[in-house]
Amino acid sequence: MRPRLRHLALAVRDQERSREFYERYFGFDGASAQHYPDGVLILRHADDQFSLALGEIPDEIALPAFLHFGFQLASPGEVRALRDRLRADGVDLVEVCEEELYVSCKCLDPDGYVVEAAWEIPQPDEEARP
Repeated sequence: MRPRLRHLALAVRDQERSREFYERYFGFDGASAQHYPDGVLILRHADDQFSLALGEIPDEIALPAFLHFGFQLASPGEVRALRDRLRADGVDLVEVCEEELYVSCKCLDPDGYVVEAAWEIPQPDEEARP
């Protein structure tokens, strides 16, 4: 069995602000969002079985210097289109990479988490995976 990451829990200052961000730019489905009794908001991704658990906290979020998480996009063009939307909407971009085999951009979400959108040429062993 190959383990698969299924969800990521993030502390956020404003669930609705974070919800809008991840729905708008990263394909999470607002129609399936659920609030749980403990206050956590679960967002499910529209294309796969991955979820974000957003837990609202009143405190400032202190992030370490080295932390980011990323989403894989299907083509370099999709990364560039998202990058252009983020720029046009005034979202802070912290890194852009344009290489022959790898295209990515990293932005800041509303709480300062670094979120990456990337495409890279599939490796031969990855093409055979389900």
